Order: sequence, then structure tokens, then C-alpha cells
Amino acid sequence: MRRHRLSPLRLAIFVAALAALVWAGALLSQQLSGATLTNTRLSSLDKTVIGAYLDLIRNNDLRRPVSNDPTPQQFVVNPGESVNQIARNLQAAGLVRDADLFRLYVRYYDLDVKINAGIFTLRPNMNIPQIAQALQRGMAEEVQITIPEGKRLEEVAELLEQQLGISADEFTRLARRTNYSYPFLKDLPADASLEGFLFPDTYRLPLNPTALDVLLKMLDNYGQRVAPLMEQADLQGRTPYQVLTIASIVEREAVLPQERPIIASVYLNRLKIGMALQADPTTQYALGYQADQQSWWKRGLTLEDLRYADPAGYNTYVNPALPPGPIASPGLSSIQAVLAPAQTEYLYFVANCNQDGGHQFSLTFEEHQSKLCR
Repeated sequence: MRRHRLSPLRLAIFVAALAALVWAGALLSQQLSGATLTNTRLSSLDKTVIGAYLDLIRNNDLRRPVSNDPTPQQFVVNPGESVNQIARNLQAAGLVRDADLFRLYVRYYDLDVKINAGIFTLRPNMNIPQIAQALQRGMAEEVQITIPEGKRLEEVAELLEQQLGISADEFTRLARRTNYSYPFLKDLPADASLEGFLFPDTYRLPLNPTALDVLLKMLDNYGQRVAPLMEQADLQGRTPYQVLTIASIVEREAVLPQERPIIASVYLNRLKIGMALQADPTTQYALGYQADQQSWWKRGLTLEDLRYADPAGYNTYVNPALPPGPIASPGLSSIQAVLAPAQTEYLYFVANCNQDGGHQFSLTFEEHQSKLCR
């Protein structure tokens, strides 16, 4: 097979053209360095040169993120900031490698005039086109929703449907899988869902968000506020997933904030001696939706309920070990209570008879029996 080789003259012309293109791109970048968001548009010649420069010389750099790190970062665009300043801030924050390349890209695609002041969530594993698109959403109309602590996945989905019009079925489908690019999800059991990771908080979202928008926002929040705390799980000889599972039970049991560390200590003491947790909320979770009560948490558990042989293993009256995963999304205080429990030897607790939300704690079963409401 005959190979075609460039003649020395043609090679020299090609190299010179390439060098001229690089020089022209760099020159245009310098000329635009002081441009504000409201500057006039580029000339046709400028756009031709920049387009060729971006496509032929810098395309790989545009598509290559700074790193594979998916950790979310807040990035602020202040009113009146120039494209140059925004680009420099992105580079200083470790979100882009080349501020000049970012500036050229947004100018070429007329994205600079659509960047508004605001607070954005960006990640180092986003490339320049992705970051440029993310910065278009700053001053868009927003909606707000509050997800309370202790809600199970299906309840979160129902809230989203009622308040934002998001399909509960679609959100549930997305939350039944865990193959999202977050470090805290990588070692979960194969059959795990995002139960427990849908961090309860107040969320501000763009108007008409998708189910995936909300899901990723919740996971971003978990990554920022909870994942760093889970490094302490090793001190207990537990995995972060086990801590999250215990915290979800504490969340469903505790009413008074000051009791969370004590309730956590009871469950941890039971696990330490191999005693069954016998936590009512796990039975409620295993039983599922109660149509007659229109609730996911059955009120008035019976002896038959406590004996329910849940095939998934969530009923801790039948399964003496930890349930296979969380039963709800715990708040930060319940997670902290499990990571730093009260130092007690309690093995039992029961609700106060005056129904004030508090509990009475006991060391022995006999003491516990004496505190039951008659």
C-alpha cells in the first residue's frame, strides 16, 4: 500500500498555518480579556478564527475536566463581573485549567451574555462546555421545597409530585438504583437503593425541575454535609452505610432532640452484645403502605405484625441483625447521635405515659416492664 507523505513545502505551510491559528487564538483571547458580559458580539472573522482554534487545536482541552472528582462546589458570580473575572475565578477554584480557553468558548457560543449573577453548584469532573451551560441558570425563576427528616423514599417521591409536579413513579425509579458518580455510593450492596441518602433539607431548584435534577441536588447535599462525617464510622468498626442505617432508625424513634444520643446508645449497646434491635420502625417499614390508614408507617402494631417474616429482612423483631439498609432519610442530628452516642448501658426504652414525646430508659428487662404504661 502506497503511503502519501507531505512534501517539505506543504509540511512547512501546514505548520505555519497551525502556528498562525494558535497565535490568532491567543491574540483574540488577550483582546477579550477585559470584556464584560454586555460587550458587543464578535465579528464574522473573529468567530471564524476562534471556531477553528477551538475545534482544531483545543477540542480535547475543552472536553477534558480538571479531575474525576465529583465533589460539588459552590461557585459565586457577582453582579457586574466580567467574563474575564469569572474565568479567572473558575481557574482559581480548580474548576477549569485554562481561564482564557473558557472565556473564548463562552464568547464564541454567545453564552457570556446569558451568565447571570447567582450561586451555582459545580464539580471538578465537569468540562468547560458543561460548566458554561451550568452558569446559564443563575437568575432563573426558582421553586422551593422542604423535605422533612425521617421520610422514606416513597414519601419523598409523593411530596415532590404534590408540590413540584414531578412524577413520583419516575423519581422512585431513579432512586431505586445507585449507579451515580458519587464516592459514597460505590461500595453499596448490589440490591441497595438511595433510601437514606435523600438528605432532608430545604432545596431551591430551577422552575420545572426534573426528577433527576432533584435527585442529584439531594445527593450533592449529602456529599457536602454528611459524607465527610462518615470518616468517623471507622472508629466504631462500622461502614458508613451501617451508620446511616442505625441513624434512620434513631430518626424514626426520637421525638425530643436531646434523646437522640441516648436512643442511639441503646441500639449500639444491643448490637454490641448480639441482642436483636426490636425496633418498631423497622417493622413498619417492612409492612409498607397501609391503605386503611393512608400511611407508610402503620400505627398500632400488633403481635402478628411483630412476627411478620419480611423476606427482605427489615423487621428486626424477626431479623436479629441490622436491617439490610436504611428505612428512611435521617437528619444530621440523628447521624451525629450515632457517631457520638451517649455513654450508657441502657438496653431498653419505652415512651413516657404522658405522651410528651419523651422516653424512659432501662438497664434490665424487669425495669423496662415496670415502666410500661398500664
